[in-house]
Amino acid sequence: MSYQVIARKYRPQRFEDVVGQEHVTTTLMNAIRSGRIAHGYIFCGPRGTGKTTLARIFAKALNCTGGPKVDFAADDPRVREITEGRSLDVLEIDGASNNGVEQVRELRDTARFAPAGGGYKIYIIDEVHMLTTAAFNALLKTLEEPPAHVKFLFATTDPEKVLVTILSRCQRFDLRRIPSALISKHLAWIAGQEGVTLDDAALFAIARGAEGGMRDAESTLDQLISFCGNRIEESDVLSMFGLAARRQLLDLSGAILAQQADVSLRLLDELARSGKDLGRLLGDLTNHFRNLLVYQISKGDRSLLEATEAEFEVLASQSALVESESLTRVLEALSQAEGQLRDAPSKRIFLEVTLLRTIQARGAVSLDAVLRQLHALKSAAPLPAPVSSVAPTAVPAVFTAPPVSAPQTPAKSVASAPSPSAERATAPTAPLGVAPTESASPTVVINGQLDSPAQKSAPIPPLSPLAVPPANPPAEISNPGPVAAGSSDSATPTSVWNGLLQVIKDEPIFSTQLAHGTPLSWSGGVLVVEFPAIEFDLINATSTLNKLRQYLQQSGHPRGDLKLVAGAALPPQPEAPKATVVQRQAPKPPEAKPAKVQPVRLNKEDFLNDPAIRAAIEVFRAQLIEVRSPGESAAAG
Repeated sequence: MSYQVIARKYRPQRFEDVVGQEHVTTTLMNAIRSGRIAHGYIFCGPRGTGKTTLARIFAKALNCTGGPKVDFAADDPRVREITEGRSLDVLEIDGASNNGVEQVRELRDTARFAPAGGGYKIYIIDEVHMLTTAAFNALLKTLEEPPAHVKFLFATTDPEKVLVTILSRCQRFDLRRIPSALISKHLAWIAGQEGVTLDDAALFAIARGAEGGMRDAESTLDQLISFCGNRIEESDVLSMFGLAARRQLLDLSGAILAQQADVSLRLLDELARSGKDLGRLLGDLTNHFRNLLVYQISKGDRSLLEATEAEFEVLASQSALVESESLTRVLEALSQAEGQLRDAPSKRIFLEVTLLRTIQARGAVSLDAVLRQLHALKSAAPLPAPVSSVAPTAVPAVFTAPPVSAPQTPAKSVASAPSPSAERATAPTAPLGVAPTESASPTVVINGQLDSPAQKSAPIPPLSPLAVPPANPPAEISNPGPVAAGSSDSATPTSVWNGLLQVIKDEPIFSTQLAHGTPLSWSGGVLVVEFPAIEFDLINATSTLNKLRQYLQQSGHPRGDLKLVAGAALPPQPEAPKATVVQRQAPKPPEAKPAKVQPVRLNKEDFLNDPAIRAAIEVFRAQLIEVRSPGESAAAG
């Protein structure tokens, strides 16, 4: 007898021999046992998964001696005729070469005759999707109401091309890709029958290259036996398929997770020079990161993955180095590249750019995180509101208003200061809802209450415009200089905190977030700082606290420690009540027209000095083009 290839020699002959398609074999066997045999079946699935094989086994079970039955004998004459392809009652037709309407009409005419020896006349049409529309239409009536002795078994790799009127008249079975573990196990059994030695790595490499097709795996094994003899190793399989070794693939994925662009490019160059299939490399890399994501989300559930024991160890170590959000971005970059690789003029250049983009995606920050940070900055440090002629502004109690009779500093001169910064500092306008009085002397308000008549009569020293500080004086940041460890208790919480801020002034984002902290106490070498609740979770991290402790020690307190509290966890010490002075201008003569209030324009330099604005510009790499007050038109700016 002439030589038979492994795919034909070890082709399944019974339902129990089919690998990886138990959902189909179980249904067909139960249908035979219960007598619920339909007149039309269609088997769909990828190549090499057993479509035609299942059709032949089903035909043997129907036409065997004493059939239909599941447990038919292999040496049955009728079964042997079907196996050898010489049965008169089982006709196997190639749909690609017999796709015309004339061939279908001939099939329809012969179907009326009774079977020669078996119980049924069975038509197996392979690649049925190749039939023309006219051929399908000619088959419709016979397929819907065939004679009782006729059975149709169709097989196709592309069921979408089959008319829906044909699909609706058949029972459809979708065959799946066979898992790599089952392919490896079946190949090991075949190798034992052939006297060939294969290690586990070689078996898994063959199964991985077959991509779920048993026939492809058996053909590869046959070819490897001819090439290598009776001993096959993993390197032989990799050279035949053009695959990268698992170690090389894991090294490349590790370089991506470590954001080592130079190492990734060197590994890719090594694989390209050795003739590896770059398209297959990209697919294997995508599959590895998919396994890593599934392993991380499922918390190490191995039943969801197809991997060796060594690969599971690598997945366990790599899952601790990356978060799920980063893995999702990496998978999106690789999946998008897979769809574009086919049209790329140079696959190597395209894959190099893809690796660089993947590394960038690994270290990128999500937009949600940036928005949360900006929201925290906005909530903790709001922008200064622009001053208008009707906006009330509280003046510190140490400020004094001059009497109207004082010629050098009349109240009107203070209200109409030419500098915008002076206007914001002095805030000369009266509060909303308070009508001006006829008295020319100013009214003093202390803690929201008007002063007594005795206080009104008391002389008020003149107010010098140069002595008026800004309404919101900036926090004084100064470096107190090195302090001995033993004298740290004599410092105040504010001086210690300002010294720490002076050390970190070169880090804009970090120093901006810390500027919202309020020092509460400094006792026993421990500085307690209060932060708004919305920023407390962002700052109260182990790495941030360790960094702050280092800065505190660098600021002159080598034994100092730091403690952060949120909101009002530690209430601040009560302060003495502050008196505020609100100046009321004397009423103007009736005949005088009110002066037109000009909109106050914001100073660009002051706007840029705002901590929240600086942080937003740093995060988004923005550029400030124009600063306008509310209500001011673009043309005016």
